[in-house]
Amino acid sequence: MSFKIAIIGAGSVGFTKKLFTDILCVPEFEDIEFALTDVSEHNLAMIKAILDRIVEANKLPTKVTATTNRREALEGARYIISCVRVGGLEAYADDIRIPLKYGIDQCVGDTICAGGILYGQRNIPVILDFCKDIREVAATGAKFLNYANPMAMNTWAAIEYGKVDTVGLCHGVQHGAEQIAQVLGAKSPKELDYVCSGINHQTWFIELKLNGRPIGKDELISAFEAHPVYSKQEKLRIDVLKRFGVYSTESNGHLSEYLPWYRKRPDEIARWIDMSDWIHGETGGYLRYSTETRNWFETEYPQFLEAASKPIDSAKRSNEHASHILEALETNRVYRGHFNVKNNGVITNLPQDAIIESPGFVDRFGINMAAGITLPEACAATCMASINVQRMSVHAAIAGDIDLLKLAVLHDPLVGAVSTPEEVWQMVDEMVVAQAQWLPQYAHAVPAAKERLSKSKVKTREWAGAARRSVRSIEELRAEKAALKQAG
Repeated sequence: MSFKIAIIGAGSVGFTKKLFTDILCVPEFEDIEFALTDVSEHNLAMIKAILDRIVEANKLPTKVTATTNRREALEGARYIISCVRVGGLEAYADDIRIPLKYGIDQCVGDTICAGGILYGQRNIPVILDFCKDIREVAATGAKFLNYANPMAMNTWAAIEYGKVDTVGLCHGVQHGAEQIAQVLGAKSPKELDYVCSGINHQTWFIELKLNGRPIGKDELISAFEAHPVYSKQEKLRIDVLKRFGVYSTESNGHLSEYLPWYRKRPDEIARWIDMSDWIHGETGGYLRYSTETRNWFETEYPQFLEAASKPIDSAKRSNEHASHILEALETNRVYRGHFNVKNNGVITNLPQDAIIESPGFVDRFGINMAAGITLPEACAATCMASINVQRMSVHAAIAGDIDLLKLAVLHDPLVGAVSTPEEVWQMVDEMVVAQAQWLPQYAHAVPAAKERLSKSKVKTREWAGAARRSVRSIEELRAEKAALKQAG
């Protein structure tokens, strides 16, 4: 087979490498072309060198090109994969820093909440540019695979306004299933059969079977509470399991941002989080992790390049959906996964226009969703709160409507539990002004926002958050890795 895959935001080096090696684990795909594109020539050069080394080491005919000209990369592409982070770490730092001034403590801030909503405002104009290029220069019927957050908002915009065949992809379901299989004592995650449905980052395991045996709520609670690690790291998720009756896919820290009951009081946050790793609830945890990872990669790049000389091991193919979807579409080997698509009746008690994440099957006819799923009422109610925020956020981003943007932020569950309307209005003004270079649709609103800020009497606080850690130096990271190696 010979076709072209374009990767937008290919400078996300580690993830691009994973997608690349996964796809090349499919024997029929060795003769395809990868077209990498990014706004950073530096990042492109690094990832192209790594992928060229992989191709050379494995003696493959695979073609790899790299360009900052996005239309050139997309020309003739059958598949387009996006893993962009618009505004990079600079804008992301504002997504965490500015809401903290108004008492909003986020662990990740890339899906909803104040940070996730502004992230969507930066992404959506760019997503629509991608879609325009796809319609104009990509192969007829090209499929757009979106990995970028905020997943639901980006996918919503691409489908509804970009008019491109789009699917959103995430690995939260797989990671949750691996946890459940582990606590139940399975030898392999493949022993667990499950139905998981909802919206991205709020997906629920509504049916579980281990080797054909149904697993109920009480057995799952007991298994998690008995686990020596997860009983400490996933306290919030276990509490939700007890109250809702089903387990959530999303990490302890991420889930805490969507459910306002756990993160609205600073003195309560420590009760529900765990500081053994960023993902369990640390203030700005993902920002710190992303910063450290980027610094580490830049410093240790020669080691990453050397590692690329190893043969591809198909046994280590990851459970990221992209390669499996492409394999199913191109070879007709059926793949079952969980995909972000427009609802259209798939989940009976969520809105038709919402972007849902639910089971589907892929073959040469495309992605076919399993329809007629009904969520438990509490799960649907929680998803609905986020869907309403997502819808307003998408519409605000399309129209450049700062008043609607403020209403979207106000209706966010955690923001609404922490901040007053006056605080929300000022916070959004401050975020739009700080991120104006990535928000072209709000250029007309920036002068008035600046004027309001100059006259505002709303008080803010200088606060690092309830559970903040400093970014570690390269020397500290080296020492920690050495200690872990010695201990292991």
